[in-house]
Amino acid sequence: MFPWLKNKTELQKLQYHYCKLMKNAYKLALTDKDKSDQLHKKANEILVKIKKIEKQLA
Repeated sequence: MFPWLKNKTELQKLQYHYCKLMKNAYKLALTDKDKSDQLHKKANEILVKIKKIEKQLA
């Protein structure tokens, strides 16, 4: 009916969160490298989860 009312899958949630973290890490890299590295590390952990889910679906 309305696409914005549909429940998102776990994969979609993780992809959105990963994208958001990477954007924030890029913005912080210009001012604070340490915080940027921390966000990048979290994003990589989420990327591993995304790849596991994609392997299960394939």
